[in-house]
Amino acid sequence: MYETPKIRNIAIIAHVDHGKTTLVDGLLKQSGLFRENQIEMSQSLIMDNIDQEKERGITINAKNASIFYKDYKINIIDTPGHADFSGEVERTINMAQGCLLLVDAAEGPMPQTKFVLQKALENNLKVIVVINKIDKSGLDIKIVEDKIADLFLELVINEDQLHYETFYAISREGKSWDHYPSNINQEATLEKLIEGIIRICPPPPGDPAEPFQLLISSLDFDNFKGKYVIGRISRGSLKTNQPLKLVKIDKTILAVKATQIFVLSGLNKTEVSEAKCGEIVQITGIDGAIGDSLTDFDHVEPLQPIKLEEPTLSIYLGPNTSPFKAREGKLNSSRQIAQRLKKETETNIGIKIEPEGIGFKVSGRGELHLGVLLESLRREGYEFEVGRPQVINKVDKGIILEPIEELMIEISSEFEGVLSTELGKRKGLLEQQFNVPAKNKTKFVYKISTRNMIGLKNDLLTKTKGQIIMHSFVKEYLPASPPLKKIRNGVLISFDTGISTAYSLENAQNRGVLFIGPAVQVYKGQIIGLGNKQDDLEINVCKAKHLTNMRSSSSDGTVQLVPPLILSLEQCLDFIEEDELLEITPSSLRLRKKELDPVKRKRSLKL
Repeated sequence: MYETPKIRNIAIIAHVDHGKTTLVDGLLKQSGLFRENQIEMSQSLIMDNIDQEKERGITINAKNASIFYKDYKINIIDTPGHADFSGEVERTINMAQGCLLLVDAAEGPMPQTKFVLQKALENNLKVIVVINKIDKSGLDIKIVEDKIADLFLELVINEDQLHYETFYAISREGKSWDHYPSNINQEATLEKLIEGIIRICPPPPGDPAEPFQLLISSLDFDNFKGKYVIGRISRGSLKTNQPLKLVKIDKTILAVKATQIFVLSGLNKTEVSEAKCGEIVQITGIDGAIGDSLTDFDHVEPLQPIKLEEPTLSIYLGPNTSPFKAREGKLNSSRQIAQRLKKETETNIGIKIEPEGIGFKVSGRGELHLGVLLESLRREGYEFEVGRPQVINKVDKGIILEPIEELMIEISSEFEGVLSTELGKRKGLLEQQFNVPAKNKTKFVYKISTRNMIGLKNDLLTKTKGQIIMHSFVKEYLPASPPLKKIRNGVLISFDTGISTAYSLENAQNRGVLFIGPAVQVYKGQIIGLGNKQDDLEINVCKAKHLTNMRSSSSDGTVQLVPPLILSLEQCLDFIEEDELLEITPSSLRLRKKELDPVKRKRSLKL
């Protein structure tokens, strides 16, 4: 019988902003990985190293790190909390045997807490509950504990999963307890939690004497060594230059060799000559993909591929066709976009790409998932256009089924009427409503179709002056309901190509809300504002005041313009209708009609 490896592989899962990455920071700092004068000791969100992660304050890509405690090594997998990035959770959670489920002590379980816990239980992970942020005021820990227990009762697959241990933490202060402390100001570290991980989380299974087996769960790249395939050794051991068989998802079998083997030490790769089962390794020299299996050369026994949730939204993405094409982006051809999207599918397994005309149909898990991809392309210098997000339905026994989401909204009482009206228009069904005394707010839980959710966040943020928190995840599929009538007003469309003038915009702002200011280049058919009426309206915003001997440029006083409404990329996606496109370049976001010519556009409407 072989010796149980002193390795623990644990995933950290939670709803967005419940302190997951902050807890990882504390574990890394307290493990002695960094010197006191190292920059990491003064940093926060050490694992969030992508610009968009820092700006949005969320984890987008799952990442690995490791810490050492006594003679144990703990491999930590930091996963995203947002359901839109569930592909990251699905592809990495199979490397772990246990997980820390973080729950905010004030908010309790949230929609994505339910989602990530369900994934953990389906993969039979040993769950350790951590109630975090217990320093918040107005807490009722007993209520939070009861809600967590109810969540387990709803989701467990077998009775053993009901037996979990609970720890309490203040992750930003690096404190943890195995019982609720009577005084949160007392001295404490994360040692209790680390000891709990070692005691509760089972060691990785597998026998090093058996033939080698590994499922590729992640990929990494660098300019020096190229591609790294990443996964946990399920059984056997691996040595440098060992010949292997790569079994691809389509059952193709290739002979390969492990050129170099790396394991994580903290955040850094450490090269080793041999690794045994249970260890998470990064291997060079193999052109594998996520879901492929690596096996012993003489014992080709592939592992079960990763099971994935289906995409729920798709958009058209193609080369820019506006009059301003190729002015601001260097990468704008269909071939260049195709190469970049193909590369994206290698690591972002929640994305699906299909050809569509001169462009592509890009399918993903939600608006945020697609929005992050579009923003990444934009920052890399790509120029392209996208259409309105479309819901992906399923067909079962001839019945069309649409995705239904559980939507949780937290809002102050003054905007409850606005919320009720907006959700009513979108056929949302209220399931729960309860007060949050600590915040003087109310939480609402609705059931609503994904199709009717498109544009909701943008509308509510505008109508509540940004004072709303909302989260959702796809709960089920039900028979499709009739489509909604158009909710949004018509748009203001530029009548001509040129440069906008303050004189014209002063007249235009009386017709609606403008998206542009003066001295902005516009083209015919570009959307320059949201109208006050249901019908679209064409306006000449390039017209200048005629000057005569009797009228000078300043004779009528100073032009008074309301500052334009600047929409973010996600807000633009929410805004556009079926006959509209969003032009995305490295420096601009322009809304436009698909048909720029007004005569052809009106003719197509009649047809």
